Amino acid sequence: MIATKKTTQSASRKPRAPAPKETLLHEKDFFKWTRKQAACLKKQEFSNLDIENLIEEIESLGRSERRTLESYLEVMLMHMLKVKSQPQRHSKSWDLSIKNSRQKFKKVLKQSPSLKSKFAEILKDAYASARLDAALETGLDEKVFPINCPWTMDQILSEES
Repeated sequence: MIATKKTTQSASRKPRAPAPKETLLHEKDFFKWTRKQAACLKKQEFSNLDIENLIEEIESLGRSERRTLESYLEVMLMHMLKVKSQPQRHSKSWDLSIKNSRQKFKKVLKQSPSLKSKFAEILKDAYASARLDAALETGLDEKVFPINCPWTMDQILSEES
């Protein structure tokens, strides 16, 4: 039955054309491929574009911005959790790490303001990782740290936190 399903799926797909030279270039020399694609766009030579790979790369850029934002938030939250759970060990290094991550986070958000609409999702993912990282770095049981993030976006981005 599974084989029939695969056969049906394969039969419904259109046959793919052989990969154009640009697709091969994308795999062999990415930098050269980007330059060639940019030149084609500038000259409006749309028929010479490697559309499939351009789409993939543009989507990848968006995912990369999201991951960068999440990474800065994760570091910030981890240190905020450490400060909250171990005030006696609070150090200037933790404060500077929070400040540095906050500054970089705000910079990415300024460059890609539409990511604000994804903040709840990004916060959830970043906090889950930050919680585990804080447990790892402090040696405390992860149950010491709240399951849900104890701070709002405004509190996280505030210089007072």
